Amino acid sequence: MLAPEFLDRQPTLDGETLLLRPLRGEDWDALYAVASDPLIWVVHPGHDRWQEAVFREFFANAMDHRGALVVIDKASGAIIGSSRYQGLDAADGGSVEIGWTFVARAYWGGRVNGELKRLMLTHALASVARADFRVGEDNVRSRGAMVKIGGRLSGRTEVVEVAGKPVRHVIYEIDRESFARGPLSL
Repeated sequence: MLAPEFLDRQPTLDGETLLLRPLRGEDWDALYAVASDPLIWVVHPGHDRWQEAVFREFFANAMDHRGALVVIDKASGAIIGSSRYQGLDAADGGSVEIGWTFVARAYWGGRVNGELKRLMLTHALASVARADFRVGEDNVRSRGAMVKIGGRLSGRTEVVEVAGKPVRHVIYEIDRESFARGPLSL
């Protein structure tokens, strides 16, 4: 196991059907084409993220934090979404947050989220003991997805300002042991 400070937050991860690579400035058009679908954001606390000005802030923040990855469908070569690593903490064996994930609706309900999170968790858990996932308390879609991939509620919560208002978030976690015996294990 590597030390937490050695976690590469912008790796290239190659899966069966997906390729994840670092977000680049020239990805704006393709990623916004996905994000501009208002139905992606309906239950998300950032429900206005489909608007160009709002998404520009999201994109700039992702570039500034240098942990964002684009999700590419290997069959078509198309960018279909993004996710990111953020908040690396070296305490207690290390942890990193995985989040800000969205994918085009055409990829919902299948195996994309599982493969995406398997790739990201496999990479992260080689360096840190735990991955955290911050999910809006009322975001039923993302909470259901967390359960499906083996996330467990940590009991921790956080209030974050989203779209100009405070939103309570619950924190799910997956550690090395739960990942090894969970639904994403190979």
